[in-house]
Amino acid sequence: MLRGILTVGGWTMASRILGFVRDVLIADLLGAGPVADAFFVANRLPNLFRRLFGEGAFNAAFVPEFAGSLAAEGPAVARGFAEEAMALMAVWLAGLAILGELFMPAVVLVLAPGFHADAAKFALAVTLSRITFPYMPLICLTALLSGVLNGLDRFAAAAAAPILFNLTTIAFLLALAGFLPTPGHALAWGVTVSGVLQLGLLLHAVRKAGMGLALRRPRLSPRMRLLLARMAPGLFGAGVTQLNLTVDLIIASLLPSGTVSVLYYADRVNQLPLGVIGAAVGTALLPTLSRAVRGGETAAAMAAQNRGIEYALSLTLPAAIGLLMVGHAVIAVLFGRGAFDPRAALRAGQALSAYAVGLPAFVLVKALVPGFFARGDTATPVKIGTATVALNLVLNFAFMVPLQHLGPPLASGVAAWANVASLTLVLRRRGHFAIDARLARVVPRMLLAALAMAVALGAIDRLVYAPLAGQGVLRWLGLAALIGGGMLVYAAAGQLLGAFDAAALLRRRRGG
Repeated sequence: MLRGILTVGGWTMASRILGFVRDVLIADLLGAGPVADAFFVANRLPNLFRRLFGEGAFNAAFVPEFAGSLAAEGPAVARGFAEEAMALMAVWLAGLAILGELFMPAVVLVLAPGFHADAAKFALAVTLSRITFPYMPLICLTALLSGVLNGLDRFAAAAAAPILFNLTTIAFLLALAGFLPTPGHALAWGVTVSGVLQLGLLLHAVRKAGMGLALRRPRLSPRMRLLLARMAPGLFGAGVTQLNLTVDLIIASLLPSGTVSVLYYADRVNQLPLGVIGAAVGTALLPTLSRAVRGGETAAAMAAQNRGIEYALSLTLPAAIGLLMVGHAVIAVLFGRGAFDPRAALRAGQALSAYAVGLPAFVLVKALVPGFFARGDTATPVKIGTATVALNLVLNFAFMVPLQHLGPPLASGVAAWANVASLTLVLRRRGHFAIDARLARVVPRMLLAALAMAVALGAIDRLVYAPLAGQGVLRWLGLAALIGGGMLVYAAAGQLLGAFDAAALLRRRRGG
């Protein structure tokens, strides 16, 4: 499992780095103004489906069944199941895409109701959303192919596919921004073209893995009915984080112009550890748990869940404390240039620190939910998720006026911790999860190591970063000192305290 986590995490890290390059270009050219707001709403809509399918409901329903079928009935039966799922998905995704294009003004009104007061901004958001929406069926079919590869324990191609998204949008922004009405149009076309490229890459990877799929006539076979039954509630339950972020977007559209963009830039940084760690743990843990549960190996399933949480926390705790301490520096250095003025950088830095409060919870959800999905239970996360989204909405309205742009990230964080507490309680009551001796021993030591890192970051911030903050390119050196120094202190403190054994992790990485 650790090899799978590191493989997915490594490719995701590469994608996130390219994503930062893209976002730096967007910040430089668009800043935090109306065009940026409109594009981020247009990009959010198809990516909501990508998150739900690629990291949530579809994988939750498909991967356990595919992996179990492959192990118990062989490749031919598993291939037939995947082909049936692809045929059914292709048909209803095409229908959903057509409806979306026809009723896009209503969709944008729901997603960003605050834009309606500005006719030009609303019209631009509708236009850009119509350009990006074809990305939705393309990337959802890509998610199906990713599920096939994950079920085969082939993680690299699926994890590498998002790199094409970043490379394509960067290329379109640089090449076409001057020839289209706005840079937002260039970005929107880049999004859709990247969907074609990602689907092509995964089709090639599946064929190379010996599981090439043929497109069948869609039909509601018994296994498809079971897949849909498990998938339908999971669309909500597994996507609680994304639905909470969508609620944040709705609230942000009601706040002063530029708030949508400010929260986007902050969330992009927050998504680096969330995507690298959370998606990697969830992706690698689900097939491991599914095989253990299918084989009746209760102890192995329990141990896998504990190790998933351990690996997640060992990286998430320092990331959260680091962003809480020096989020201002990260935003200022990455985006503070061109149209992204100092006020926007200040607000985005504050929002990033607020997002950091909930970062460990977002990742823990991804490590806990597979405990339900591996057992075919998608209903329980739905019930918990419904309450979590409701709590997030209430908190957003409560925080909106007094906290402004800090309200949505803080509301999401509190709701995410409530989600973690509820999922853990239910798993424990069912006897599916208990904290083992190793996890109980290392987590307090990780916290102490992270606190040592926080003290070091405060000193480096004052002594190194602050003097370089206004010195142009030298501020990159200050940020490098913050990141490098913090990582070094955490690694050293964790090793000394026995929170983890770096040498043992490297040996396990080589051995699989």
